[in-house]
Amino acid sequence: MALGGAGTAGPGRGRGPEARPSWIDGPISVLLVEDDDADAFLVSELLADADVDADLRADLHRARSVDEALGVLSMVAVDCLLLDLGLPDAEGLGALRRIIEGIEVLPVQPAVVVLTGNTAHDLGASAVANGADDYLVKGEVDGDGLARCLRYATLRRRSAAQQIALYRSEVRAAETTRLERALLPKELVTDEKVSVMVGYLPGGNGLLGGDFFDTVERPDGTLVTVIGDVAGHGPDEAALGAAMRTAWRTLVLADTPADDVLPLLERVLLAERGRPEVFVTICQVVIAPDRGRMDVYLAGHLPPLLVVPRTSAEAAVLVTHHCEELSSARRGRALGIPVDGGWSAHTVELPEVWTAVLYTDGLVEAAVGADPKGTPILPPSAHGRMPRLGAHGLRSVVEREMDQGTDEVVTRVLRRVRELHGGPLVDDAALLFVGWAGAGATGPAERTSTLADSVEWSRA
Repeated sequence: MALGGAGTAGPGRGRGPEARPSWIDGPISVLLVEDDDADAFLVSELLADADVDADLRADLHRARSVDEALGVLSMVAVDCLLLDLGLPDAEGLGALRRIIEGIEVLPVQPAVVVLTGNTAHDLGASAVANGADDYLVKGEVDGDGLARCLRYATLRRRSAAQQIALYRSEVRAAETTRLERALLPKELVTDEKVSVMVGYLPGGNGLLGGDFFDTVERPDGTLVTVIGDVAGHGPDEAALGAAMRTAWRTLVLADTPADDVLPLLERVLLAERGRPEVFVTICQVVIAPDRGRMDVYLAGHLPPLLVVPRTSAEAAVLVTHHCEELSSARRGRALGIPVDGGWSAHTVELPEVWTAVLYTDGLVEAAVGADPKGTPILPPSAHGRMPRLGAHGLRSVVEREMDQGTDEVVTRVLRRVRELHGGPLVDDAALLFVGWAGAGATGPAERTSTLADSVEWSRA
């Protein structure tokens, strides 16, 4: 098939259709499907003699049958197809329907313009109803009109494809948002003195991840909270994370003993995971009704942080916070790992005022080297790799942000870690603050939920 002439297309002349831009810049590629040599010559002459700008001209290719045209379309990207309805292997609307069915499987669908000698009044409307972008009658159109018709049909087809792609993108975004909202549940806590602040930051500024968390208060006042991390990243992991969170909440609401929650949750994981290598890490914290003690269960997960206020001895005015990492000595295996071992609680006595911080490894694994001003935070390793924030770095960030107050503290911590990393984190990051301001505290405690989306956080 020769470019720029009405040559016959044959196999092996192209490497398949490639994506076409949404605009038209320069001549368009037109495939004429016409078995009559005289009519094909007239079409090429009309386009060659058209009094139009250079960027409205067309590069004309030719096929003599529907089968030949479909073969060309499978190898070569064509902007517009100019179709006669009287072909050796198909006639009338049957030829059009075969072409429409054939282009539906292409990654980029060309426009289809019918050019026929049939002057029946109702045939044009029927052709458009069956998928044609325009309908022309031979002998009733000049070169200028033909060139512009091909150009406008191509633009309409690309505009329609853009609208379809935009709609599908919006539907996928809405579905993704609904799925991730399932990972940010409404906490079931009736004690107004308990603060619950949560945040989720998808890795790579994307929208899907497998981190999950939840907090539930039982009828006796026991507070149960959890954070988990499904290995991997993507829609399957996000769906599994949502299923694990729902199963965990169901078990807690059913008053399942805390020691039995993780074994039962593992049974759910084994039934729901799509691959045998998928595992889940979990940190579950059970806080006594008097808020003076908590039991920490670790299934391959990082231990929580405990933040306590420090006050001036003279004026009893809050001046700073101290953050420490709790012991991981009784940490058990991750859920879904086929090795022996279970899970038991590590009991922690709590002070009068405290905040427990549960998090996933996306935060502590963030690489950091310098702050936005270029000041080194941590030196590179001996191998030149950027150091990780680590639990010690996260403790410093939490202390710094808590010293500035609890208002939007989760958002500020996430932004600070992202800032130290220099952009979107590689892995998902989930953060959960559960706090107790003391029995004498007045007023409802803070309850916030942050889902960082790509638009908002791209400005961070």
